[in-house]
Amino acid sequence: MSVLITGSIALDSVKTQLEEHHDMLGGSASYAGVAAGFFTDVNLVGIVGSDFPKPFIALYQKHRLNLDGLEIADGKTFRWSGEYEWDMNKRRTLSVALNVFEKFRPTLPEHYRNTPYVFLANIAPQLQLHVLEQMQRPRFVVADTMDLWIEIAREPLMALLKKIDCFVLNESEARELTKQTNLIKAGRLALTWGPKYVIIKKGEHGSLLFADKFIFSAPAYPLEDLHDPTGAGDCFAGGFTGYLASVDRVDADTLRNAVIYGSVIASYNVESFSLGRLQTLTPRDIAQRYGVFRAISQFIAG
Repeated sequence: MSVLITGSIALDSVKTQLEEHHDMLGGSASYAGVAAGFFTDVNLVGIVGSDFPKPFIALYQKHRLNLDGLEIADGKTFRWSGEYEWDMNKRRTLSVALNVFEKFRPTLPEHYRNTPYVFLANIAPQLQLHVLEQMQRPRFVVADTMDLWIEIAREPLMALLKKIDCFVLNESEARELTKQTNLIKAGRLALTWGPKYVIIKKGEHGSLLFADKFIFSAPAYPLEDLHDPTGAGDCFAGGFTGYLASVDRVDADTLRNAVIYGSVIASYNVESFSLGRLQTLTPRDIAQRYGVFRAISQFIAG
């Protein structure tokens, strides 16, 4: 089964304490779409400017992204720049230029509207709702968010939670949204607001999946080579949704597997800037690291 993904598409400039790169492919839809493309076909919804590099279009197509929902508008593509500290959990935004993204309000192609699986990547919840309202009874809907929307668009975000199946957010966002310091309490409270499942991403400490009847705690891959964390959460959510679409089943076992596969893709993504590492990623690489995740999670009862 295919998955529809909408979100931002950007040209990123990223600085770490060791390297600096400019005008790279970025945005939540880019990372999530390429990640999902390792598992299934993707219907991409987004907007770019007339300055968007043609090689990036070819990159999308290489990774099974249908671009019928990609709008190319007169003007400049959304641009973002940021800098990471030595502790790469700490990042500050240096500049944001919304450009054509500022007026993004997509009308979905007719053949997109019955896509069974949907990932609403990080954009304003009003836009996420706008896209979802155009879908025809999707089988499973996943949505991400960020601290900005929790601060300035809480009402539409809460409305969105009533219409989706799975809500993805990181630990600081979970605490801000729920006003709970304990992540278990935060996850359980978020479940009461509408979604059947809640995933709290904890970066290098893994993730937590909440459902009414179970909690799944997934580890993070023990990385030695971390270059750029940008887009890791989007890769996780895209891989998660793409895997579910590929097996076309949602139950406790497939959800656990989806979390691990999402973690695998995210772990590879941070090994290079932008989507560089994912360009050389193979199914064999994915299977190998999935095996490592299984090995570090297993133990024999004594």
